[in-house]
Amino acid sequence: MTTNPLFDGFKDAFAFKAVPNLEVPEAAREFVKRSVSTAKERAAEIQTGAEKVTGVVESAVSGSFAEAAKVTRNIQQAIFEDAEAFFSGLDKLASATSLTEAVQIQSDLLRSRGEVAVARAKSATEYVGKLITDTAKTAQENIAQVIDTTRKVA
Repeated sequence: MTTNPLFDGFKDAFAFKAVPNLEVPEAAREFVKRSVSTAKERAAEIQTGAEKVTGVVESAVSGSFAEAAKVTRNIQQAIFEDAEAFFSGLDKLASATSLTEAVQIQSDLLRSRGEVAVARAKSATEYVGKLITDTAKTAQENIAQVIDTTRKVA
């Protein structure tokens, strides 16, 4: 087997040969143990804080999706009700026996749909106002939680 002087020199440079036995003082060992313990505690606190922040964000996002689904359902319901009212109106108009009666039916239908539109607008305004208020309150609470968690970790 041939030896490679370069490789042997590299091996010798990193070989542990007769390392002197130095005593590590007890105080140094205790310092390292305390530092490691403190670092572990900090890491656990940071992990807990990160989980709380994630929970807060998750809660806010899921609430937004739930509200969006609610709005979509309400819009679908309104479209269905409008279609029903339209077909019902056509049915009533078809039963009119005179032009005067047809005008009266049309007038009643328009007034009725106008009242529905006003009621929906009022309901939508109240809903949006409540949603904005609730969202602002939730955002303030979430920010306060994040700040509180950050302060505890820091």
